[in-house]
Amino acid sequence: MKFAFFFLAEYMNMLVVSSLAVILFFGGWLPPFPNLLAGLWQSPLLSWVPPFLWYLIKVMIFIFAYIWFRGTFPRYRFDQLMAVGWKWLLPLSLANVLLVGVGVLVLKG
Repeated sequence: MKFAFFFLAEYMNMLVVSSLAVILFFGGWLPPFPNLLAGLWQSPLLSWVPPFLWYLIKVMIFIFAYIWFRGTFPRYRFDQLMAVGWKWLLPLSLANVLLVGVGVLVLKG
């Protein structure tokens, strides 16, 4: 039962994260791109789709992507993650800070 509860908690976490991502960043129950394609969504072709179905479709897409990414990419050990962070991510973030600073100076002056 411990194993079953562990995986149940893991899949519930995926559901919660997907739901929060849809609500906070992808319009929740609204159809995709409502302002860009207003004429298409008001057509009788897609007007029958209720808002909760849009929400469920978006959540299922996120859960599919979540499971797909976890199954596709390898899992790293802690020391490998630290090496990636120090050797690649820190220099990239410092380069990003420098580029943004130079861009701000160039655009202001």
